[in-house]
Amino acid sequence: MLIQDRTFLITGAASGLGAATAERLIGGGAQVVLCDLNGTVEEQARRLGDAALAVQGDVTSESDLQAGIDKAVRSSGELHGVIHCAGVVNVAKLVDREGQPADLDAYVRTIHINLVGTFNVLRLAAAVMTGNTPNHEGERGVMVTTASIAAFDGQVGQAAYSASKAGVAGMTLPLARELSRHGIRVMSIAPGVFETPMMGDLPDDAVAALTEAVPFPKRLGKPAEYAQLVEQIITNPMLNGEVIRLDGGIRMQ
Repeated sequence: MLIQDRTFLITGAASGLGAATAERLIGGGAQVVLCDLNGTVEEQARRLGDAALAVQGDVTSESDLQAGIDKAVRSSGELHGVIHCAGVVNVAKLVDREGQPADLDAYVRTIHINLVGTFNVLRLAAAVMTGNTPNHEGERGVMVTTASIAAFDGQVGQAAYSASKAGVAGMTLPLARELSRHGIRVMSIAPGVFETPMMGDLPDDAVAALTEAVPFPKRLGKPAEYAQLVEQIITNPMLNGEVIRLDGGIRMQ
């Protein structure tokens, strides 16, 4: 699929991976609708110029997501792609040092945002994208979700986060198979340790340890590198039904 003159909905777009993706796609001639719970999404859209629109919304809310999709369709007539970056991190052991069980509400919240939120975005977008005019190969759209290497190498304390991201990875192939008859591709990216606001919550020694664990390049990933892969997924029609690790070869201890 071409990027020029296409319209994409990007969640988690106020910062980090989503913001970098929006900038990359606009640079390729796309229109983007930025969706984020963070109120700075409006400011981000203004910074990106006339090719960007903003919707402040929760990815678990049907009405919020539908508002973003409707805005995308009004701007160009069709929604051609979704890049879903919104998510949260939860760190908690099943049983803490005092012998107390993990907070169930925190677990449910992580699953609800990361996994149910992903499903919510994709189902509402797919309902619109199936009506798109197909291109010369019959393609109507592309969806890119964000899993994590924690889906495969989850560390101690990451049970909720790992489970939620494993669910995102696990839905990729069945959704790609289901939507193939509509000419819609579904892909997922599993980032490693990246320079995002989530990493800002970690102490410096933890960040240093994670950086040291990356074989090469020995640094954190850059959001622009995630955005570059999104662009390659959109433009390469043979990328479908797969989860791509983007991690510099790291395998979490």
